[in-house]
Amino acid sequence: MVFIFATAACVAALLVAEYRASRLGVWLAKPAAAVCFVAAALSFGALDSSYGRVVLAGLVFSLCGDVLLIPQGKPRVFQAGVAAFGVGHVAYLAAFVLRFESALLAVICAAAAALALLRVFSWLRPQLPSDMVIPVRAYMAVISAMLVAAAAAAPSSPWILVGAAMFYVSDLAVARDRFVASGFANRVWGLPLYFAAQLVLASTVRGA
Repeated sequence: MVFIFATAACVAALLVAEYRASRLGVWLAKPAAAVCFVAAALSFGALDSSYGRVVLAGLVFSLCGDVLLIPQGKPRVFQAGVAAFGVGHVAYLAAFVLRFESALLAVICAAAAALALLRVFSWLRPQLPSDMVIPVRAYMAVISAMLVAAAAAAPSSPWILVGAAMFYVSDLAVARDRFVASGFANRVWGLPLYFAAQLVLASTVRGA
């Protein structure tokens, strides 16, 4: 429970900093919020199982991605942040495969994810800089595969799919903010959803 309150406080501070356009506030609050979900996973026993350790790796790479997405006007740094999140999703995918239970759910989710991927990319494509087309395609493919793996693992813990789906949707706010229409409104719902998703995924290591 302490990590929920700590994360909520950090995210609230982050939203205030974003609203006030305080880069110092963002640099302080965003890494702090990310540290909370890594600390939560450790407190839940992430190091005690293979699944937990791989999820922890995903959380750490996500923390790195969070930091790398803070600078503005630096495309290469942004690309590095996207890459860090991509590796994080690969780690989540690998973790969920360890708890694979339902091929049927995987097939159903794969069909839905493929349709969503096509729809989202067609929405983003006109706005993407040429050097971001391939990274965004790769990222979308990885996060879609992660979601499919989460669906296959859902019978072992429904929270795996809940957390993965929350993460997937929160990324739409990041994409809209970076490529379609930047604004505080994207952060109002995207940031709380993202950090809540990470806490949910961190909680799934408990008892694994």
